This record gives sequence, structure tokens and C-alpha cells, in this order.
Amino acid sequence: MPEVAALTFSEAHALLKQFDCLDHTRQSALDGLLVRAKVQQALRLVTELSDYQIFGVCADSFDQGMAALTSFLTALGYDTVPTLQPRQGTVYIKYKPNSGTCYVDSYPGNHRGVLVSCQSYYADGISETYGHLPLDLFTRLPDS
Repeated sequence: MPEVAALTFSEAHALLKQFDCLDHTRQSALDGLLVRAKVQQALRLVTELSDYQIFGVCADSFDQGMAALTSFLTALGYDTVPTLQPRQGTVYIKYKPNSGTCYVDSYPGNHRGVLVSCQSYYADGISETYGHLPLDLFTRLPDS
């Protein structure tokens, strides 16, 4: 993985906000312009500074969605991956690791990617949602 200079919270936040409601047809082009390792570092930082996270995955298939969720959970230090019944077609998977609540539903929308909602138990803490981050953020090798 490329060496990336440490980010401040403000830098990490600004970098991740570039993905908000990103049109899935443009996502791979933007992804190629950004340094993958920096985006990974930014997400790790904001999740470490929040008390808990909620994950939402919009994917073309159940397998693609579960692969993305699993890679994000593993990269962010979670030990448990939920078990769900597969579903045909495009899907939305929502997972709350702190409660273990998870479900999958059909998804008619155009967005593809992972939403990471970083939440705090306190009013002055982080309360932000980032995404749609690339489904393959933690599985594809960094661009050379």
C-alpha cells in the first residue's frame, strides 16, 4: 500500500464528502482520480473518532453487496459479518454492528456503493454519513 501522509479530521471529512450521492455511472472515473489509500485512511479515521457506525450497501447483486460489506467490516476491524438469505436482483443491505440488526431488500435506485454513517452518543461528536463509497474500496489494489 502506498505511504500516505496522516490526515486531520477536517481533511478526511472533506475527502469523504466528495462521494456523497455520487452518480454510480461516474463513480469509477472519480475513483481513478483519487488515491485509494488516502480514502481508506480517511474512512478509518472518521470511524475511529465515532462511537458506532451503520452500513448501507447498494449493489447490483446480493453477492456483490455482501462482498463489499464484508470487506468494509474487515478493514474497519469488525469481527462479525451478518448472515442473510440471498435475494435476487439489485439490493440494499443495511447493517448495524452495535445491535447486530441486518436486513436485505430489493433496491430500485441507481446509486451503487457503500454508505457509512458515523454516529456519536454525544451532541458534540461525529454525526455524518459518507458515501456512496466504491464497493471495491477495500478489495481492489491501489492505482499505480
